[in-house]
Amino acid sequence: MTTYSVRSGDTLSGLAQRFNTSVGSLQKTNHIANANLIRVGQRLTVPDGFQAAPSKAGSYTVRSGDTLSGIAGRHGTTTAALAKANHIANPNKIYVGQKLTIPGAGGGSAPVTSKPPASGGASYTVRSGDTLSGIAGRYGTTVGALQQANHISNPNKIYVGQKLTIPGRTGGTGGTSKPPPSTGGVNGTPGTSGGKGGVTAAQLRRIMPNLSQAKAEQYLPHLNKAMAEANINTPRRKEMFLAQLAHESGELRYMEEIASGAAYEGRKDLGNTQPGDGKRYKGRGPIQLTGRANYRAAGKALGIDLEGHPERAKDPDVAFRIAGWYWQSRNLNSYADAGNFREVTRRINGGYNGLASREMYYRRAQDVLG
Repeated sequence: MTTYSVRSGDTLSGLAQRFNTSVGSLQKTNHIANANLIRVGQRLTVPDGFQAAPSKAGSYTVRSGDTLSGIAGRHGTTTAALAKANHIANPNKIYVGQKLTIPGAGGGSAPVTSKPPASGGASYTVRSGDTLSGIAGRYGTTVGALQQANHISNPNKIYVGQKLTIPGRTGGTGGTSKPPPSTGGVNGTPGTSGGKGGVTAAQLRRIMPNLSQAKAEQYLPHLNKAMAEANINTPRRKEMFLAQLAHESGELRYMEEIASGAAYEGRKDLGNTQPGDGKRYKGRGPIQLTGRANYRAAGKALGIDLEGHPERAKDPDVAFRIAGWYWQSRNLNSYADAGNFREVTRRINGGYNGLASREMYYRRAQDVLG
């Protein structure tokens, strides 16, 4: 058996799928009476060797937070094979309730053939929270192929720091393999991800599938620069930051609040003391900066006259820096490092409004970046 430490956003059903077991088996092994009550930091024993039966003989129904790569990894197939079997043109576009045929799982499609191990192939170093199925999904391979290439008898037993050979990839001896580069990198350079603080356009669109490729490429340099500036430079920090931005801005589609802002008129707690301040300092940017006082504070920190020119807060070169400043000014990296997604939400929202949506984006970001 192996153990797992519960992280913010985890559910027992999600963990059961990740480890190819069942909710009932996890409950029984860990003496959990209520499947809906697990806590961050709780250590769960994962039973070995359990093979969950595929739903409806080789089919799977997409649920909130799912990605095609994550589904592929859990079912021992590849993203490309799933896309082909289900006539999916864009692997970033699947929807809740969609019925997927799992190739090679008894659903009528041809079995997927694992790629042979590549001699001298590139490697990946296992990080905290990784699973073999998640790694397989990210690199377009299968759990079986990873097991074969790395002589792993139990797919549930990998450890932090372990070096894995990625079958079918070459990349120099001893290097750490990265997912295939995408277009829309930093400063217009295709395929770059902005160093420790960066993401690629492909990763961004997998987390926010309603974001267009054009917008992803437009925003990416500014987003990566802002994350680097705010030290949002670990997987967990990036996952939580992007999840909050996705919820607050409708997947970066709304850089200015749709409402007029009149509701904020006279809100002294926001510093709106002058006639017209409500509309003038309405929510803008991916984290919805609101109120004269907040515009003044952000502008002072960034060296921009946002109080005098509040419309600048919705421009990408400023908007993402504001989001980074807001994150850093509230010490949210420390809460992200502790895995406390609820507290990050509370400090951004003032409560837990939209928590389910935020957690859905967090799980999606974990699948993409974890």
